[in-house]
Amino acid sequence: MLLKGSCHCQAVTFSVKSNHPYPFNRCYCSICRKTAGGGGYAINLSGDSKTLNVSGEEHITVYRAFIKGEQSTGERHFCKHCASSLWVYDPEWPELVHPFASAIDTDLPTPPRKTHMMLGSRADWVEVNGQFQDKCFDEYPDESLAEWHQRLRLEC
Repeated sequence: MLLKGSCHCQAVTFSVKSNHPYPFNRCYCSICRKTAGGGGYAINLSGDSKTLNVSGEEHITVYRAFIKGEQSTGERHFCKHCASSLWVYDPEWPELVHPFASAIDTDLPTPPRKTHMMLGSRADWVEVNGQFQDKCFDEYPDESLAEWHQRLRLEC
C-alpha cells in the first residue's frame, strides 16, 4: 500500500510503500508520548525505506533521544516549522522506516486488534483503552509489526 503523508503546515510531504499499514501498535514510552502522542501514545507504521520519497526535505529536523543515558541511533524526523512528527528511521535497521500514523493522509485500514506497548512507562493520567482481544506489554511486544500482520493475515 502506498502511504502519503505530510506535516501540518504542508512544508513537508512524503510517500512510502508499506506492507504493514494497519495502525495497531500503540507505544506509551515517554519519547513517543512527548514527541508525538497527544493521547499519551503514538502509533508507528512500517515502510520500505528504499521507497521513501520526500518533498521539502530542507524543512526537516531530526531528534535523537537519550535512553538510559545513551543517545539512540533512532532518528525522529519532524517539520522544523510546525513540529509535526513525520517518521522514525534507525540505521540499525536500514531497510525500514516508521512513519507516524498521525502524519499519514492516506486512509488507513482499521485494525481488528491492537497492541499496547511500553505500558511500564505510561504516564499516570493516560487511560489504556484496551479491548478484550488486545495484547498489552510493559515493555516491547512479543511480535514485530510484520509478524502481527502475518498472524492476522492482513497483508496489503
